[in-house]
Amino acid sequence: MKIHLIGIGGIAMGNLASMLRSLGHEVSGSDSGVYPPMSEKLKDWGIPYGEGFDPARLKGKDLVVIGNAISRGNAEVEEVLNSGIMYESMSSALERYVLADKKVVVVAGTHGKTTTTFLIHHLLKEAGLKPGLFVGGIRQDGFPGFEFSEGKYFVIEGDEYDTAFFDKASKFLHYKPTYAVLNALDFDHADIFKDIGEIETMFSRLLRLIPGNGKAYYWSGAANLRRLCKEASKYVRSEAFEFNRKDSVLSWKKGNLTSGHRVLRTRFFGDHNYRNAEVAMRVCEEILEKENVSSSRTVLLDALEKFPGVKRRQEILFESSRTVVIEDFAHHPVAVEETIKSVRKVFPEHKLISLFEPRSATSHRNVFQKEYSYAFKGSAVTFITEIFNLKKVTKENRLDVKKLILKLPKHSGTLPFYCRDPKDLIVKLRKILPQFVGEKILILAMSNGAFGGIYPTLKEIAESRK
Repeated sequence: MKIHLIGIGGIAMGNLASMLRSLGHEVSGSDSGVYPPMSEKLKDWGIPYGEGFDPARLKGKDLVVIGNAISRGNAEVEEVLNSGIMYESMSSALERYVLADKKVVVVAGTHGKTTTTFLIHHLLKEAGLKPGLFVGGIRQDGFPGFEFSEGKYFVIEGDEYDTAFFDKASKFLHYKPTYAVLNALDFDHADIFKDIGEIETMFSRLLRLIPGNGKAYYWSGAANLRRLCKEASKYVRSEAFEFNRKDSVLSWKKGNLTSGHRVLRTRFFGDHNYRNAEVAMRVCEEILEKENVSSSRTVLLDALEKFPGVKRRQEILFESSRTVVIEDFAHHPVAVEETIKSVRKVFPEHKLISLFEPRSATSHRNVFQKEYSYAFKGSAVTFITEIFNLKKVTKENRLDVKKLILKLPKHSGTLPFYCRDPKDLIVKLRKILPQFVGEKILILAMSNGAFGGIYPTLKEIAESRK
């Protein structure tokens, strides 16, 4: 087939383009502003794409895949609708052309999806299976967020965000799970969900899709997940998970992550990541047992220790005896709080300097105004920029960063600084650093976007510390 992707510059859409090409289809695309790394990847894969949107590109196409970020009014979308060319969403295309005849492991939840998806894929692969992969990220060793395989299993990140302008249900409802991992369920995506009840409805629908010979794994710490799984229990098996309990695969003993008598040395850290690893181990052991694969728990634990981690998730950009710089994707207040706890546990002797850019659709809004004021506990100093795009949210619905700054000393016990933008943040960071002469510091930068490109500068600042 001749398939054209509108919005090919996004990571997920670009990865899908490569997978469709590997299946023998003739693939092309278009987008507005295709930047590295996807522009370079598309060139390497031999997939042609056009800058901007031109209806003439659709001539002779059999199918058009329309990305989530594309709306009505787009010139190519209007041509698709007017001409009657067959079209579908990215998630629908994955379902039809990639996931057909696969046993699918869907990893869903407000937090931890990307890391857990990569972990399950890595463990199954190391155990001898040949699973496929589709996830919105890149491993720290450069392994991409997709792999097409002829194996029976496929591991996919199950995003609860809506599918397309013509399909407002969650993407994960297209993935037909045999196994579903539900890591957490907090309110998020305030731009499309009115309240957490609407998100719970989507998760309830996901549970209904699991066959009787499948299973749902849910974090026992989430009361709403317990309730949803109980409601679905007539037809769906479910299993609660948590690390560091009597029945857990993984435990925390004397300052170490352990499994039985074995001390594990992993490249990831923090309670939330240990929960991710716990459920990954449980899912993989069940699959291996079902497939009569002789791999032992030792093989999976060896693989766990070799897992390289995920880019932008606790990624250490610089480390010396006195200075550490870490980049993290955290943007939801729960994720910010958990990330800070994690780095404090691993670097207890360092003074923590937290940098935060409110950039996501939810963090732009004042829905978590109070929650953010408590999220930075453990930080000695906190720098927060103004929200990324002031025009994106009306003033009455917008996160009030200056008001947040006033609450931080009392609620989080941190010295806060308001920053107009990332450049202003760097100026203020340079001014305060002399106060930490002779002390160990850890700079933790949290954003789900580019953070104004400050990361090279942060490394330069760290390297210049005497």
